[in-house]
Amino acid sequence: MEFRAATRKDVKAIVGMLADDELGSQRENFTDPLPDSYYSAFENISRDPNQELIVVEDQGEIIGTLQLSFIQYLTYQGGIRAQIEAVRIKRDRRGQGLGEQMFRWAIDRTRERGAHLLQLTTDKQRPEAIKFYEKLGFVATHKGMKLHFTQ
Repeated sequence: MEFRAATRKDVKAIVGMLADDELGSQRENFTDPLPDSYYSAFENISRDPNQELIVVEDQGEIIGTLQLSFIQYLTYQGGIRAQIEAVRIKRDRRGQGLGEQMFRWAIDRTRERGAHLLQLTTDKQRPEAIKFYEKLGFVATHKGMKLHFTQ
């Protein structure tokens, strides 16, 4: 297994994984061809040195993905916090320990980049995910809130 930066040719596989669950299927548009918005977003992410869109590849097949965002701020004496988002595993590879391997990789990468904190949000409709994150050492210390804008 190899963890590497995503390339433009990986976008379709990534979006396929994002769309392949109950919540993702409601918000993603996994069509052929993919909407240009996904490729535009990929270009923006790949140009930003504080964004890392990662794929996990096994024998030439993309089997997982995650995104790390590194946020510089003034608190914590000018610290850096990392946000992990869009962690997905290909359906036929779930339940094999890959999620834990991906998070261990992300934790190590976050430390390499000098961040003092790795944070995530998860939908309250995903109780199994919450248990998984707690097992990895994540603690629900804050209450997150969002303000969605209609398109």
